[in-house]
Amino acid sequence: MSRSLSIVVPVFNESGNIEPLAREMEEAFSPTSWDWELVYVDDASTDDTWQRILALKQTHPRVRALRHRRNAGQSAALWTGIQSSDSEYITTLDGDLQNDPADLPMLLEALNEVDFACGVRAKRKDSWIRRTSSKVARAARRSALGVDFADTGCAARAFRRKTLRGIFAFNGLHRFLPVLVHGGGFSTRELPINHRPRVSGVSKYGVWNRLGRGIFDLIAVAWYQRRRLDRVEADEAP
Repeated sequence: MSRSLSIVVPVFNESGNIEPLAREMEEAFSPTSWDWELVYVDDASTDDTWQRILALKQTHPRVRALRHRRNAGQSAALWTGIQSSDSEYITTLDGDLQNDPADLPMLLEALNEVDFACGVRAKRKDSWIRRTSSKVARAARRSALGVDFADTGCAARAFRRKTLRGIFAFNGLHRFLPVLVHGGGFSTRELPINHRPRVSGVSKYGVWNRLGRGIFDLIAVAWYQRRRLDRVEADEAP
């Protein structure tokens, strides 16, 4: 029996990666029983990313195409894709092809035992500066939030829609989603995945735009985690 799945991919100026990503997604999921769709969310790209998505949609019926009217950031694009779908299961990954689509079925398999599965880039193909900044961010999260996830910056994830109950959209959500899901009482698991060097396009993040924004986000999430209300079971009188 097939299960509905939405694969959400936010993109910004990733023209050269649109078709290869869809091709790899087809290879990854054609042997499976998932009833899947590939949801591209173009965050108002300034290159021909949108035109590539529209052309792809003409020949690939599983592709859905959404475009922001203005650039709003990765978290907004991720949330747009999630909200546009009603699938029971959701996976996400970046559109830069550094995440390997072949890992998604493995993450989905983990949902037989947990509610939310996150990838961990065990052998990252990033610069020394980016790897170091990620280690510093991990230590800061562990100290401020009291929970330790190895790689919350990894976009390769699989989860049930129910895990999003009580979660709201904010700029930076994509970096804290596993933490918020865990804080909501859902079971999580981290699994090592493949990480590849970028072959097309350029990174949209530098050390300073990640650091400054990350500090403010960390303070806000720490406050919310301490003040959030746990789910309480209630009985209704007959």
